[in-house]
Amino acid sequence: MSVPDYMQCAEDHQTLLVVVQPVGIVPEESFFRIYKRISAVSQVNVRDSQRVLYIRYRHHYPPENNEWGDFQTHRKVVGLITITECSSAKEWPQTFEKFHLQKEMYGSTLYDSRLFVFGLQGEIAEQPRTDVAFYPSYDECENVEKRIEDFIESLFIVLESKRLDRATDKSGDKIPLLCVPFEKKDFVGLDTDSRHYKKRCQGRMRKHVGDLCLQAGMLQDSLVHYHMAVELLRSVNDFLWLGAALEGLCSASVIYHYPGGTGGRVGSRRAQGGSLSAEAGNRHRPGALTSNGINADTSAEIGRAKNCLSPEDIIEKYKEAISYYGKYKNAGVIELEACVKAVRVLAMQKRSMEASEFLQNAVYINLRQLSEEEKIQRYSILSELYERIGFHRKSAFFKRIAAMQCAAPSIPEPGWRACYKLLLETLPGYSLSLDPQDFSKGTHRGWAAVQMRLLHELVYASRRMGNPALCVRHLSFLLQTMLDFLSDQEKKDVTQSLESYTAKCPGTMEVITLPDGLKLPPVPFTKLPIVKSVKLLNLPASLRPHKMKSLLGQNVSTKSPFIYSPIIAHSRGEERNKKIDFQWVQGDVCEVQLMVYNPMPFELRVENMGLLTTGVEFESLPAALSLPAESGLYPVTLVGVPQTTGQITVNGYHTSVFGVFSDCLLDNLPGVKTNGCNVEVIPALPRLQISTSLPRSAHTLQPSSGDEISTNVSVQLYNGETQQLIIKLENIGTEPLEKLEVTAKTVNTKEKLYGDFLSWNLEDTLCQFPLKPGKIATFIVNIKVKLDFSCQENLLQDLSDDGISVSGLPLSSPFRQVVKPRVETKPLNPQESSKVGDFSHVKTLEAILNFKYSGGPGHAEGYYRSLALGLHVEVEPSVFFTRISTLPATSTRQCHLLLDVFNSTEHELTISARNNEDLILHAGECQR
Repeated sequence: MSVPDYMQCAEDHQTLLVVVQPVGIVPEESFFRIYKRISAVSQVNVRDSQRVLYIRYRHHYPPENNEWGDFQTHRKVVGLITITECSSAKEWPQTFEKFHLQKEMYGSTLYDSRLFVFGLQGEIAEQPRTDVAFYPSYDECENVEKRIEDFIESLFIVLESKRLDRATDKSGDKIPLLCVPFEKKDFVGLDTDSRHYKKRCQGRMRKHVGDLCLQAGMLQDSLVHYHMAVELLRSVNDFLWLGAALEGLCSASVIYHYPGGTGGRVGSRRAQGGSLSAEAGNRHRPGALTSNGINADTSAEIGRAKNCLSPEDIIEKYKEAISYYGKYKNAGVIELEACVKAVRVLAMQKRSMEASEFLQNAVYINLRQLSEEEKIQRYSILSELYERIGFHRKSAFFKRIAAMQCAAPSIPEPGWRACYKLLLETLPGYSLSLDPQDFSKGTHRGWAAVQMRLLHELVYASRRMGNPALCVRHLSFLLQTMLDFLSDQEKKDVTQSLESYTAKCPGTMEVITLPDGLKLPPVPFTKLPIVKSVKLLNLPASLRPHKMKSLLGQNVSTKSPFIYSPIIAHSRGEERNKKIDFQWVQGDVCEVQLMVYNPMPFELRVENMGLLTTGVEFESLPAALSLPAESGLYPVTLVGVPQTTGQITVNGYHTSVFGVFSDCLLDNLPGVKTNGCNVEVIPALPRLQISTSLPRSAHTLQPSSGDEISTNVSVQLYNGETQQLIIKLENIGTEPLEKLEVTAKTVNTKEKLYGDFLSWNLEDTLCQFPLKPGKIATFIVNIKVKLDFSCQENLLQDLSDDGISVSGLPLSSPFRQVVKPRVETKPLNPQESSKVGDFSHVKTLEAILNFKYSGGPGHAEGYYRSLALGLHVEVEPSVFFTRISTLPATSTRQCHLLLDVFNSTEHELTISARNNEDLILHAGECQR
């Protein structure tokens, strides 16, 4: 026997083997459709008896295995069912002849046979026959199951007659010697009259009768015969048949202890009413009839328990039987199947370590040169058995070998699809899942090196299958989940391979469904780059919305009582972590800042990076960035424009890296710090931009109120001078500007002001409202400064007594000289203009103009915007010497002075001289 049956289990010893085969040309789909209905009749209650017959169906069975039917009767084909198509009466004789030829293949062992003919109608089909059933079509065959039950009853009749014939002791008749195929030549010329030979014949026949009793549903009788066979065969050292007797004893004991079966696949044993054998089912029923029709008393139960092996003894006898099989090289298949049966029993007993020893022995059993298909089957069954005993990694190991065998070089057409399917089945054994979420929950499980090897094999199998989408998905998974275990060179190799595949088939976020229904979830690149923090940014100060006080005063929540509850407090704390205390505005550009890190040893190019949001319609403006190798934390700002109002939630971001599009959700990013994800989007507001007639100031105002000033301007005035500040108000938004309120306040000054410092007429500006988008309105502010300079004594420096020319006396502010020089103050000698004097006579005023404006839908909701303008004013006294120069002297004591004097209209200037040396000036506030 050369073909092992890896699906064998101990309870198969009580089954009758029936082969179902097609005759002629039968469509495969139609054949298996009928085969499925036939094989559903797997156990039948014998009429007028409490016995149950179990049937094992095969659609293919090697004839050479049938030759071992005397050794173990469950290997003997006792029934044949053939299925054929016949459309006309002319084809019938030929069809019937093929049926007889098919029977001859198993003729020496067959008890009975049946032929099911589909498609033939007429006179032939109407003739009553026991061995042939005619059906018009595959859809019109309602009584197939009933015919199978009748067929099984005919098998039982033959089986029972053989059992009775073999079990009856016929004194004087010689008992034939049962042999296995390879033994026949060894017994030629033996003395058949010797006592040793007779014991051998008796022992083998006892064992054979035990098999028949077991098949006939007589469990107790089979146990008795097996025990007698063991004693007889042990005495003559007939080890091969002794092993078979021990295995039969084990099988009968297993059926007694585990009536539900050990194969796992035979769930129907318990599900179909008569799952337990009649004897097992009536085991504890007083007065129940046995198969012999005798009342089952306690003595029968005691006798059965005595002959039956205990669960521990079953395994010991299996070991002994396997050791005897191992003495014969031609019994390798028997030994292998016995190991498999023992493993299934040990799996029921949850004795995993002992089961692994049997499996290890099965691995090293040498059989003939197996075909590639047989090798695949062998490794697959070993994998299944290791899985049953809880050796998951060992199971995955053998299943992976089976997968590699599917694509062996010796196969003309490698089965890459079968290889890929088997590789997928090995994943759980290596603690590997194709869902990236399983790798973001904690520490890494399993051997990373083995997992990476397996993922590479999946990629290769996918490529050989011609499925680039699968290649991209598995490579993406490898890069995302095994990034920490890849060397720098491996990172480069994987990314290069990924880019070559995505050039043909870009990676997407769609679920890939395999033909067998398995779904491969998308793999977002949350580690390329790694995001450490996410922060939602407030709008710039000039664009931030403010709530009108009149509406704020109506807010009921500020007046609600405080009630403490630990549950509510917890939820409030979580809400604080998620809620943002500022608002975004519809139609305005909003920003989210990410701190990212590039873990790759080379420059990482991230394309199409944008925000993922829910709640409102949001237009994300994608960005592209290039991160240096192992860059460290790097700030990235992502922007977008909310198109509608409501509560917006920033769920994550999307990227395109190495041709793979990823949607990265913040919930799937462990350890990411965020200031919250939810922010309110209020209705659109207008946007105001201001420009003035004054130059920008180098001085930046720092008001105590904390207001942020968008623009600072500067002006220099003489005390008492008035100047207009022309401000242009431009609506650069998309909503009309309807309301405007202007306020001013002086900051950071201790000077005493006389009169109004800043004044304006707002009505002239409001008459230009509503200001439509793109339009400009003019707003004029009058600046008038009037300060007290009377306390200043050191206003001017002493003039030189020797008559040296002093030009460009630095008495006015440097800003005036550099930025806004008057014509009359241009220095004559630029080289001395940089000399620094005393500027204590210059006084400074600072003020803030605040523009509160509103309009559009936001105005209806009670929101406005505020824009601040900083004004820096430098005030100088009314009278200055801006140029004093000497003319050539005509005599020793005479000197003419040319005076350029600026005099305001408010004070009278008087000049007097003394001895042509001292010059006295009187000009209102000061005298020198």
